[in-house]
Amino acid sequence: MANTEVRTVGGLNLEVLTTNSVVIGTGSAGFCAATRLVDFGQDDVVIVTDKTKAGTSRNAGSDKQTYYKLTLAGSEPDSVREMANTLFSGGAMDGDNALAEAALSARAFLHLCDIGVPFPRNEYGEFVGYKTDHDPRQRATSVGPYTSRSMVEALESEANQQGITVISECRVVDLIVADQEVIGVLLLRRDRDWDPADPPFLLVRCTNVVYATGGPAMLYANSVFPHGQWGASGAGYRAGAVGKNVTEWQFGLASVRPRWNVSGSYMQVVPRFISTEPDGSDPREFLLDAIGDRGRLASLVFLKGYQWPFDIRKAREGSSVIDLLVYRETQLRGRRVYLDFMHNVADQAFTLDDLEPEARSYLERAGAVQGSPIKRLMHMNRPAYDFYLEKGPKVDLATEMLEVDVCAQHNNGGFAVDSWWRSNLEGFFPVGEAAGSHGVYRPGGSALNSGQVGATRAAEYIAKRRTQLPGDDSTAFETAAAQRVAEALELVEAAASNAAGGTQLTPLDLLRQLSELMSVDAGPVRSTESIDEVCSAVTQWLAELPRIVAAAPDARRLIDRIFLLRDALTTAFVYTAAMQDFAGTNAGSRGSVLYSDDAGSFPVEGDLDQVRYAADRPGVFKFRLSGPELDATTQEVRLIPTDRGEAPQVGISWRAVRPIPSENDFFENVWRQYRQSGGVPG
Repeated sequence: MANTEVRTVGGLNLEVLTTNSVVIGTGSAGFCAATRLVDFGQDDVVIVTDKTKAGTSRNAGSDKQTYYKLTLAGSEPDSVREMANTLFSGGAMDGDNALAEAALSARAFLHLCDIGVPFPRNEYGEFVGYKTDHDPRQRATSVGPYTSRSMVEALESEANQQGITVISECRVVDLIVADQEVIGVLLLRRDRDWDPADPPFLLVRCTNVVYATGGPAMLYANSVFPHGQWGASGAGYRAGAVGKNVTEWQFGLASVRPRWNVSGSYMQVVPRFISTEPDGSDPREFLLDAIGDRGRLASLVFLKGYQWPFDIRKAREGSSVIDLLVYRETQLRGRRVYLDFMHNVADQAFTLDDLEPEARSYLERAGAVQGSPIKRLMHMNRPAYDFYLEKGPKVDLATEMLEVDVCAQHNNGGFAVDSWWRSNLEGFFPVGEAAGSHGVYRPGGSALNSGQVGATRAAEYIAKRRTQLPGDDSTAFETAAAQRVAEALELVEAAASNAAGGTQLTPLDLLRQLSELMSVDAGPVRSTESIDEVCSAVTQWLAELPRIVAAAPDARRLIDRIFLLRDALTTAFVYTAAMQDFAGTNAGSRGSVLYSDDAGSFPVEGDLDQVRYAADRPGVFKFRLSGPELDATTQEVRLIPTDRGEAPQVGISWRAVRPIPSENDFFENVWRQYRQSGGVPG
């Protein structure tokens, strides 16, 4: 079982915790991995996290947060292979990941039901579903606005019952690696004061690291990731882990304060969009300026309800032109955008006759024919209205407008994993959003399924194949750990020296500059020129980090943010290099990103080729769609080690995606392989 002792590492006496497996992160994927390890017989496991109550799983949601699973109700046919094909068809996804996510979908979902997540079912026990985006069936289900919170709370309760140790207030500083194997983790104890003679580090010596740190949320200022979700991808890239599809993000409309997706009912009740100057002056119904037919405009706004993510395929003449018009107001014109639920489009009487058939039929069936958006919202989904009264800062949609923007919501890419969620580094298992198991497109709610499946697969593999404790000879660990500790000490000492010398730039300042630059130049609208600009800035910041930021050694929060900043800059360096490479292939636009292209064409609707303000750059919205041949390939990235003091480099390659494995359903063969493999075939 796990034990802690003080060892001399690099001339310092440091706490060293030894265990078989450490799970980093307390979201739904992290708690699932830890509890499933115990279920499968491996109870030598410890969870570490920066804050137990923070993170995306516990604090994110929407009007009706979706969980995607295999169909478990009704007469509509469905199968594991069909669901795998749906996931695989998103493009750039490996087929073995798609098949595993489909094959374990029912198992992972029913496990959640068994531990208390209240997914609705009918009187006969069928888990009735509904259709979500990129979903050919009705595989979606929901607990309400906080589906993932219900999941993490149930899984946390399970972990508590199993007696799993959770160590909070820990920042990942580095992974400890020897011979392409992760053998430990260096952590900063965030709740302790800095003392260079006795630094608040915790070293974990282990056989397995399950990396459930979530997506790199700190990269974007315009973000719907909850405050307190940061990610720790940079440590993985510094350790040599390979990333995949990291250019692929999901962006969509979200409220700014509080951070929340304005999908589903919020759009289906057709609110009015208003933009103002930063001081609130000059209110304008800017969408009406661009799309003069108010019936067409109202129908496009309605469609954003279940076409919520920005989708470049719907930007030519579809609902995603709304995202581009909002982006133009906020990012190019410097204005603020609000949803007004008090007034109809054009502030005129609402009539279903103005709407196109799809929107009209839906609202008629829902009985949402009231005279204003707020009344329709109250009728269709009262909890969606109540949410903004309960979550600070409070907004009463019946009397106040709600500020929104186009925000980063999910990174479909991440660390490359195989069908057991193993990375290229032995002993390193990224799960949840840290893993790059998704394709370019994915059904709504599939990330929750993927997190549970990946955590279950990793736990099962560890429990059957990697049960050994770290060996008695700790020389390799202590040598590798001493180097990481020395680098961490040097970084803090440099920041302290800078502070003493009068440097004013703090890690918080540079984090803010980075995220704002990423939102402007590497967000949902990108160009070769804008990516080059952000690449240049990030490269310079990363190279000069020890010389440019200041943190007094008695400033506990700033010491913590030094390591967070290094992680963010490392991640941004890898990600923007990948974006630069993608743009250089002249492949066009795909997913949730528009790559500006002079050889392309403008959206048919929205007047995005017009110049009304001096800040307007109409050419930025010209694009062409990527061809289907790109779906059969995936981009992989890795940080190439260099001598200290030299600029880092990023290695980038493209490969064909792994196909969905051929069917192997002859029972006798499967049974024999299962027995011979000890329950972990393949």
